[in-house]
Amino acid sequence: MKVPESLKPTDLEEERLLLDLHADRLPQHIAVIMDGNGRWAQRRHLPRVAGHRAGVQTARTVIETCARLNIPALTLYAFSMENWRRPKAEIDFLMRLLREYLRKELPLIHQNNIRLMVIGRTDQLPEEVREDIDNATAQTAANTGMKLAVALNYGGRAELVDAFNRILDRARSNGLAHARVDEEMISQHLYTADLPDPDLLIRTSGEMRVSNFLLWQIAYAEIYVTETLWPDFSRSQLYEALFDFQKRERRYGGLAEARRRVLA
Repeated sequence: MKVPESLKPTDLEEERLLLDLHADRLPQHIAVIMDGNGRWAQRRHLPRVAGHRAGVQTARTVIETCARLNIPALTLYAFSMENWRRPKAEIDFLMRLLREYLRKELPLIHQNNIRLMVIGRTDQLPEEVREDIDNATAQTAANTGMKLAVALNYGGRAELVDAFNRILDRARSNGLAHARVDEEMISQHLYTADLPDPDLLIRTSGEMRVSNFLLWQIAYAEIYVTETLWPDFSRSQLYEALFDFQKRERRYGGLAEARRRVLA
């Protein structure tokens, strides 16, 4: 693909991967499970919070790179509902780090014409965090570039429960005692109703599970797992994931065209 001026490669390997990409076959929506911050810090004999801070820099690189590649949507799994089980000191740090990120990165988000969204049960987040989220999403609401969804206090099962309850509430308010639910209706009531379903799910740290993330939406997503811990996930490794995605044949449960002709 033609290399955007803002994405000039920093080494030969990165250049090779970028040139091998086909601009017309990039994913429409990339979802990322950012895993491995704690292990990254532990291996360096650092506190876990150091890993989280390093992970923010990786997130910045991935966000900016996807925006400049004209990826329409990117979703980052930042804080799950299960993460409340962590030590209070770590949770407090994560909330402060989130607020710091929103304040410092807002100019960059604007510069890249990114529209920020936050998905999850955000009403359960601390008040000051909600205020910063509301400010950042309001300021970027008119941006027309990539949609960046940050999953905070998110759980895939909780999302489905919330969607079904919204459908039931709507049916009751309209006096529809015998309303029927279909896939389209469910999709329209998910947190991600304004986004296409992910066609690429990236998970760092080598764990082979989806961790309650976008359970409905990733039904046909290609999954790319790397042993690399999130703070070490570089731009070239993002290109590698995209290159791997483009080599795959997506059949959505059907047969490949060549096999159809042979079997016809």
